[in-house]
Amino acid sequence: MSAYIPDELKAAKKALDEGGKSRTTVRNFLSWFGASRRRHGVVSRVRAALEELGCVTYPDFEGEYIDSPIFIMDNNQFTPKHQDEEGNEEEAGAEKYNADPAHRLGRLRAANCLPTSVAPGSPLQTATSLMLVNDFSQLPVMSSERNVKGMISWKSIGSKLALGQQCVTVDDCLDKQHELKEDASIFDAITIISQHDCVLVRDGENKISGVVTAADINEQYHVLAEPFLLLGDIENCIRIMISAKFTPIELAEIRDPEDKEREINDASDLSFGEYKRLLEKPERWEKVDLKIDRLTFIKELDKVREIRNDIMHFDPDGIQDDALDTLRRFRGFLVRLQNLSA
Repeated sequence: MSAYIPDELKAAKKALDEGGKSRTTVRNFLSWFGASRRRHGVVSRVRAALEELGCVTYPDFEGEYIDSPIFIMDNNQFTPKHQDEEGNEEEAGAEKYNADPAHRLGRLRAANCLPTSVAPGSPLQTATSLMLVNDFSQLPVMSSERNVKGMISWKSIGSKLALGQQCVTVDDCLDKQHELKEDASIFDAITIISQHDCVLVRDGENKISGVVTAADINEQYHVLAEPFLLLGDIENCIRIMISAKFTPIELAEIRDPEDKEREINDASDLSFGEYKRLLEKPERWEKVDLKIDRLTFIKELDKVREIRNDIMHFDPDGIQDDALDTLRRFRGFLVRLQNLSA
């Protein structure tokens, strides 16, 4: 079966064949496929389309920040370069650009925001003014976009002053910087940040592309955690709603036919699909004794089920705003039902 190839990708391929270039962003590239996030199914469709046309994206669309630029390239001409630790260019094997675990540091927004910095020898007052105005806890001291001399922070300043040392320029209060490549794991960054408050991120061209702090990690985990917490509340409400209404035998009757070996002892053993299967039958709905429209309830429950399947991929892109709103609304609806029934 042929892969679905959007018109925009066909046009990009035509431009390549004619000797041109095709540059876009990850977000725009995904929109060609009617998507806004890199869900598993979306990634599979995109890769199938690229393979059929003999193309790749560089950098790989799955590993980059959502608003980062990428190029559509002919697979036969794909000979990317990268810089080693000394800054020398060398050819990279294709395996260096294959998408691996989704939790790459480079997919965080903060890792793609060029950091405010000061030059070596700058007056300390200049640095502290920038930190106060921007509510920063630290600043990199850089002589160029690739050359970092160290970090200055309220902690480093306070430590020097507490020891009675003179602090006139930023050079007097420097701490060693800590860096990671953009393709490093977010979990590697967490370890460094917990010890040193922040980590500098280097991109594929060895330039400093961002600073990731504890606040950025907290923001990312809030984006990822809120949907899980909402789903947990929704499941608890549904279990309370049905647990006293059905026996284990009745619950086992709606078990997934492909999972007959799984034990069903109470409502906590059911999946979202099984909640829907249980409640969509009018005679079972009557047992729950809710004075609301069954079809409306099942429709909303099915939306939540689909969102849940999406969330389980734990994508750093987060979920779409309308999906998050659906979870919030349905959770609030169930809580109100529970309070009215109490």
